Amino acid sequence: MADLAQMTAWRDALLKARYAGIRIVEYDGKRVSYATDAEMATALADLERRIAAQTTERITQVRITSSKGV
Repeated sequence: MADLAQMTAWRDALLKARYAGIRIVEYDGKRVSYATDAEMATALADLERRIAAQTTERITQVRITSSKGV
């Protein structure tokens, strides 16, 4: 799995290309061509999900309290 810095660089390159209207993205010596904007959006969503998974903490404990309303 790629590290956080690498995924962030991929996301930035993909966003830059998408905003410029370019469907070919080059990073790390690799070239990726996207057929539609929807395909680019799907790739961006996947990168965002992976970045969020590495930066957020998992909930390890949940406390529930209740009362009778009295």
